[in-house]
Amino acid sequence: MPVAGDVVSALRDAIDSATAVFADAGIDSARYDAEELAAHAAGTDRGRLALLDPPGDVFFGRYRELVAARRSRIPLQHLVGTAAFGPVTLHVGPGVFIPRPETEAMLDWILKEAKDQGFPPPSVVVDACTGSGALAIALADGLPGARVLAVDDSVTALSYAQRNCAGTSVELIRADVTAPGLLSELAGRVDLLVSNPPYIPDGAELDPEVAQHDPAHALFGGPDGMSVITPLAALAARLLRPGGLFAVEHDDTTAAVTVETVCSTGSFDDVVSRSDLTGRPRFVTAVRNGQP
Repeated sequence: MPVAGDVVSALRDAIDSATAVFADAGIDSARYDAEELAAHAAGTDRGRLALLDPPGDVFFGRYRELVAARRSRIPLQHLVGTAAFGPVTLHVGPGVFIPRPETEAMLDWILKEAKDQGFPPPSVVVDACTGSGALAIALADGLPGARVLAVDDSVTALSYAQRNCAGTSVELIRADVTAPGLLSELAGRVDLLVSNPPYIPDGAELDPEVAQHDPAHALFGGPDGMSVITPLAALAARLLRPGGLFAVEHDDTTAAVTVETVCSTGSFDDVVSRSDLTGRPRFVTAVRNGQP
């Protein structure tokens, strides 16, 4: 029977081997993914791997299965069932867009700007194209007392959002954000409208994790990536009160056209292109002016 030190060494060797496998498969986060999957197989957190009791054959068998799945480019988040976004952890899986760290830059800007403006409760916030509910839940957490409405037209995405929103104040609405008259009862009364919509231009090359596992409906925004962003700008112009904030994520190739689209409504001042945590142009923000 192997002693504890031998089994701990076997765990370290298994993680090292998985790291090499993932690197060979072109996975940039090879070491992180190898450790996350080991932690998931062991039922613990990645930071506690060194404190584990010596794992047995059941663990190593499960770990080999997970490594093989990740090597085939199944997303890490699908294998562990969750994704972190800002202050929250979300349930995700096939059929719902996996929230990305790039969007956290937009979240940080929104929360800072809203607090700087002293958004008083009951503020009204709309998250258009909510997907898993990531932005809506993070905003409900960061803006206590706000009424947060999360809109999406995907039944599958909303099933994840419903699970993620349990215990929060977020209100889920099944609707197409491009539909005329959406939320007409809130015209001119919304304080903040945010969106991480489908914005990738059709035909763009994507990593296998994205192309094969994120729903195309949540990814692609037409030939120029603007088929949802353009009606979103009109929606924001209709719903936001004077001084209300609009923030929309876009492809890193469409910053200029997104700024132009928002400006063309004639309803916004301070239209600014902003970068994500990697320095790429990622989202546009604007302030609703007093024009009807």
